[in-house]
Amino acid sequence: MSNDTFIELSEVSKTYPTETFAGVKAVTTSIPKGKVVAIVGESGSGKSTMLKLIYGLLSPDEGMVLFKGEAILGPAEKLIPGHDSMKMVTQDFSLNTYAKVYENVASMLPNTDLKYKEEKSWAVMRFLRIDHLHNKRVSDLSGGEQQRVAIARAIITEPEVLLMDEPFSQVDTPLKTHLRADIRRLSHDLGITVILVSHDPVDGLSLADEIVVLNKGQVVESGSPEQLYNQPQNVYTAKLLADCNILKKEEAVKLGLRPLKDTVAIYPEWVELKRSWTSKSFILIDSFFKGNYEELLLERDHIRLRAINFHINHYKKGAAVPVVLDRFLEFYQTT
Repeated sequence: MSNDTFIELSEVSKTYPTETFAGVKAVTTSIPKGKVVAIVGESGSGKSTMLKLIYGLLSPDEGMVLFKGEAILGPAEKLIPGHDSMKMVTQDFSLNTYAKVYENVASMLPNTDLKYKEEKSWAVMRFLRIDHLHNKRVSDLSGGEQQRVAIARAIITEPEVLLMDEPFSQVDTPLKTHLRADIRRLSHDLGITVILVSHDPVDGLSLADEIVVLNKGQVVESGSPEQLYNQPQNVYTAKLLADCNILKKEEAVKLGLRPLKDTVAIYPEWVELKRSWTSKSFILIDSFFKGNYEELLLERDHIRLRAINFHINHYKKGAAVPVVLDRFLEFYQTT
């Protein structure tokens, strides 16, 4: 294990006999200390299974999960499952809904030093900006507020690792940005390694220092958000992170491209709407208003492309739209 490797999975497999594609298979990856790592993939790709294996809620059928060089004990070896240096925030938050916020947070500390317990509880609540809610019952809070209380309960004992299962699933879109910032802050300011599972790739791109991409229980690739977005090694990653246009080689050739491989991926923002000697005319099939831009659905020779247009309502349905395609990714994979 390298010096900067904090958690390591080596050829880890965990399958469920009743479900064909559930679990993980021969997963080998490492997670560095003090980073935010997002595990992303389609539903059923094995994300939650991988998280539970790291925490020790599940035992691998094969392989090893190591924390600082030592094997993580599963439920068969440990009376109370879960690693002592880690905390997990689940989707149901596991809060005492009839107790107040302060009571939920403070209850995680013993009564051996009441002054420290009070000071620490207030410090954590202030850090997560829930101190003004201290006297409210959890049942009266919004989903985003309950999420922060759950995180406060998890970090007050100063774990080395915080695991989060779909942390944004119950949070409204406007609050996601603030919660993402809080998670980055607690990792970078407090030195906590954060490992989160998300079905929304945007969470990984905007929040994580590193992303691990899972497909049908296997690690497709991993790396920084910028690396995986701009230079994915697998068409699955490109589709997952960018929701891009996927073309077969023969379709790409029809559009004037010259790929060498089987499959071409074109990000919507790479579809340039302008006239030039290389532009081709597409027909506008439909448009979708997105706020400060619109997404266009274009077609030529029965080939459809999605494009981003910042000049809203410039083109009407059925109009000819000039398109320049200069940038694309290509892969040997066809799925």
